[in-house]
Amino acid sequence: MNIGLTGGIACGKSTVSDMLVQRGAMLVDADRIAREVVEPGSPVLMQIVDRFGSEILNPDGSLFRKKLGEVVFGNSEALKDLENIMHPSIRALIRERMHEYEQLHPDKLVVVDIPLLYESGLQSMFEAVMVVYAPRSLQLHRLMNRDKLTVEQAEARLKAQMDIEQKKALADIVIDNQGTLTDTENQVEAFLRGRRLL
Repeated sequence: MNIGLTGGIACGKSTVSDMLVQRGAMLVDADRIAREVVEPGSPVLMQIVDRFGSEILNPDGSLFRKKLGEVVFGNSEALKDLENIMHPSIRALIRERMHEYEQLHPDKLVVVDIPLLYESGLQSMFEAVMVVYAPRSLQLHRLMNRDKLTVEQAEARLKAQMDIEQKKALADIVIDNQGTLTDTENQVEAFLRGRRLL
């Protein structure tokens, strides 16, 4: 079985993903794949340089993420171009890894961690989507503490994503992560037992 794992910023998605892996799940990390596809010399990085210029490279030929971020931030056309270059390779690699894990470990749960799963319209890739949930007020509080942000900065980050209540309503499985770690672990284990994966 495979599931897409998502949630809002500071909802505790990494915590839940770690719990699933500790209990035998195979993890495909979309953020890690996004870094992999732009390694020095990769075709994707070449396309990014063709579109945005060589100033988005570090002296060693690696991607200067901060500079690229400055170029696309607030420029919807540039951001769309970047997504059009990167997303097909990221999706292909996610599918490839999922397939490999399903072939090698047919009895295990394959978890694909994608922060912007719904925003990217990827839910149809999975048998089910699990959303890690915490109410917006708690997201805001955690985000400000974790990243040392002002209320305004934290609000801006939350606004850049689909609202957590919307994600919760779309989910096949919800892990409510506003209580203790034990509460969250109990929900993860109940899910795995229900699917006969524990």
